[in-house]
Amino acid sequence: MSESRNEGSSQAAKADSNTQTPSNWKGAHPKLRDQLKKKKKSSKKVFKILQEKMLKLQHVVTDQFLQWTNQQMQCLSLGDQQCTRASRNQEKKMGHLLSQIVNLVWSNTVRKLKFQVPLPCSDSRCAIKAGHQALSSWQTGQPRPRLGDLEAAFASCTLSKRGTDIYEFYHLSFQSYDAYQTDKYHKDENPLGYINLSTIENKLCLDLVTARLTQSDMNCLDEAQLQYSDWKGQPFLREELASFLTHYCKAPTPLDPENVVVLNNCSSIFSSLAMVLCDPGDALLIPTPCYSSFPFSSYFYSKVELVPVYLESQVTGTDSYSFQLTVDKLKLALTQAKKEAKNVKGIVLINPQNPLSGVYTQLSLQKYLVFAKKHKLHVIVDENYMLSVFEPSATFQSVLSIKDLPDPNMIHIIWDTSKDFGISGFRLGVLYTHNKEVASAMKVFGYYHGVSDIAQYKLWRLLQDKEWINKVYLPKNHSRLRKAYSYVMKILEDLKIPFCNCGSGLFVWINLKAYLSPCTFEQEQILYQRFQDNKLLISSGQSYKCIEPGWFCLVFAENHLQLQVGMDRFCHVLAEHKQGITEEQEQTTGT
Repeated sequence: MSESRNEGSSQAAKADSNTQTPSNWKGAHPKLRDQLKKKKKSSKKVFKILQEKMLKLQHVVTDQFLQWTNQQMQCLSLGDQQCTRASRNQEKKMGHLLSQIVNLVWSNTVRKLKFQVPLPCSDSRCAIKAGHQALSSWQTGQPRPRLGDLEAAFASCTLSKRGTDIYEFYHLSFQSYDAYQTDKYHKDENPLGYINLSTIENKLCLDLVTARLTQSDMNCLDEAQLQYSDWKGQPFLREELASFLTHYCKAPTPLDPENVVVLNNCSSIFSSLAMVLCDPGDALLIPTPCYSSFPFSSYFYSKVELVPVYLESQVTGTDSYSFQLTVDKLKLALTQAKKEAKNVKGIVLINPQNPLSGVYTQLSLQKYLVFAKKHKLHVIVDENYMLSVFEPSATFQSVLSIKDLPDPNMIHIIWDTSKDFGISGFRLGVLYTHNKEVASAMKVFGYYHGVSDIAQYKLWRLLQDKEWINKVYLPKNHSRLRKAYSYVMKILEDLKIPFCNCGSGLFVWINLKAYLSPCTFEQEQILYQRFQDNKLLISSGQSYKCIEPGWFCLVFAENHLQLQVGMDRFCHVLAEHKQGITEEQEQTTGT
């Protein structure tokens, strides 16, 4: 036995000396062993090229470091715009060289072993193709930003196509939010930090809600709250939610608690509902511009496509106001989708509208519902801002208030506490459906997206307190929303910036086309980046799938100090950007 072992060891050692690889690679990686043995000359050549590129990269990194250390002096002499451009050029060189190195190493190992792994393109203009189809229905001629070469290389080499798709979407859609989380504005500790007027949160009444949630009646804890709960939501909370929605939605008859499903946010409700109502590859119609998270929720989670119903800003004979949804537009989108062999299963409506802030009239809602019934379509209505209609001239009409619904079993309402009560951290979303089969199917998602029993108890106590809601919270919330909105509106009017004046929601939809030259989505992205470079986050219209370039969404439900600082930065960026456009035009015309 010992001779046999020694003989095996000596053979292994011999193999090691011939291949210069660990002995255990002999059985586990025969292809790699053979390739290394046959390609010694090729490897030397590759090593030489790699060495040259690493030396070149070293010089570029050194230059970048020196530029960074002297940035303050350079910015003083060059100006912010030229300084930023120079820095980005250096970063681009670094990214391109790193990409070439990754491709060189990758192509001389994995690809020669005939592994079926896609390689990233070394051309800085290219990027991974995984995910190109993911949101193809949203492409309206706008340029879609792509990951850099190096990021694409590592993502596509490590993740599945689906994982790469999700990775790409997240990093391109939420990188500014990640930057904000690590560098938030604070008037004393970090006055140069990010101001976030992009994430839709109501921060105007945190004092009121905090005071209410810390009262003694909120502090009940028993053994049951520490155990797994009903996946559908605790019965006591569902009963209260049915009563709450009956009252504030002005339902003609009491709503049934058995038709209420509680999950951990509105997006969880939406994506789960899309999965219950649709098969993979099916589609839903949605008017655009629309809530930017819905495409992410529907495609990546449920594999359901959202087909845009494009709304235009122009007022015409058929459109009496900007971005008006009509039955004719629904019909056109449905017809086009069928021509493309898409199986449309429903319509998504947001009321009050996000990001337009408008509210649908009951007559309009009736027309949409009749259209849906005619074509046997489900209707999902997001009513997240129903208590955030702050102007007396704007009147909210819930679908639940309609006495004779055309097809109740095909209508499903979403609401959550994040927007109307400013408690997004509680993570509670609500579905109300007249269809008991849908409610029963949705229950299983509580296994994945359930809400803490402690949070459910506190929310139950909060929603029970109608006196506090009606006499304290809602009046002050509406008053503060009006005040913040008026402050922003006055600045926009002074700057002669058009906007949708609707009087509901936590945001304003503004038209910055005058600051784009030419008015393209590329220029919209440049302006968006200018805001971000000045530590101000606002959302571009492209992220809301608006068909027209130049629109932006600005959240005003922020405490006054931060809103003031944010609007100062907003005005500064626009003035600087406008000056840059003027100078370029003068240089072009030679004046």
